[in-house]
Amino acid sequence: MRSDVITVQTGARPTVRDITAEAQQFVSGEGDGLLHVFVPHATAGLAIIETGSGSDDDLLSALSDLLPATDRWRHRHGSPGHGRDHVLPAFIPPYATVPVLGGRLALGTWQSICLVDTNGDNPTRQVRFSFLPG
Repeated sequence: MRSDVITVQTGARPTVRDITAEAQQFVSGEGDGLLHVFVPHATAGLAIIETGSGSDDDLLSALSDLLPATDRWRHRHGSPGHGRDHVLPAFIPPYATVPVLGGRLALGTWQSICLVDTNGDNPTRQVRFSFLPG
């Protein structure tokens, strides 16, 4: 297995950051296998969705409706509503696995690998890519 970590800047606002290009670069030149993507953070997740047509904003809107940034959360350190950030990985898991065929991600036409981060208190994230050859 080959593994590497990249650093991603997500900023101070909730964001959906497309990391497909970085993932493709990691597996480029490999044969067939599996790419496992993992975010080692308690307040971020990974989603495979379409981006650029509004789906990323729709996802953030749905998360805001489902997990509002209010003071109702018991986990209260950090900025107001930060407790919802700790619940996010139960809905948007911190991992994804994608098939790799001939060194290319086997994603659907409109699918992208996206880092989902609602925690503005931590604008720098690590993402681990691991390639398991077939």
